[in-house]
Amino acid sequence: MEWLNDNAQAISAVASICTLFVWVFYAQLLYNGYVRQRRPRVIINRGKGIGVEAICLISNMSSEAIYIQHLITVLHTQKRSYSLDVVEYQQRGSEQEENSYHTFQGPLASGGYLNIQSFGDIVSQIKAYWEIEDNLLHEQNIQLEIRVIAIYGSEDMPTGATRTFNLDLDASPNHQLIPVNVDTDRLNSRSQRKRVLEWAKEIETHKAR
Repeated sequence: MEWLNDNAQAISAVASICTLFVWVFYAQLLYNGYVRQRRPRVIINRGKGIGVEAICLISNMSSEAIYIQHLITVLHTQKRSYSLDVVEYQQRGSEQEENSYHTFQGPLASGGYLNIQSFGDIVSQIKAYWEIEDNLLHEQNIQLEIRVIAIYGSEDMPTGATRTFNLDLDASPNHQLIPVNVDTDRLNSRSQRKRVLEWAKEIETHKAR
């Protein structure tokens, strides 16, 4: 007891410091949880169907709505890459009906998803736009990349998501479209968002030509 009395101030100081560290630790946990909850989370995945007949789905698993600006598809070949913004597309009508135009640009609610079109239709659009020859699509090491450019909340810089699939049109349906990575790559850091901004500038420059 005498030792405790003699060192009461030191013990109290150590206890206060330990308490401070505990509060800092819990504050850090709360902050990390808040940041994680606020971070945009967009998922690019395959839906109904197999191979290139599978549907390309864009899901918003963020806590708030996002605004879709661009949906960029990139066909990577051994010689070069061919990109196309498919946020707007033309749907052909019958002989009696006119062609209609649709757009995916706009807000996507939290928990919502977009059914863009099949991966095969996306490849066909790129092929038609760039006038790609059939034999090029049957070469080895062909990849199809899907990029999403979106605005999240009140943030100024766009956020992005990307996912790449190995494309083999000569394979069986189960092996025509294989994801390179298990999950979608989400581009949320400042440096990554600068990269997304460059994507947007490139596509806008291309449209202006």
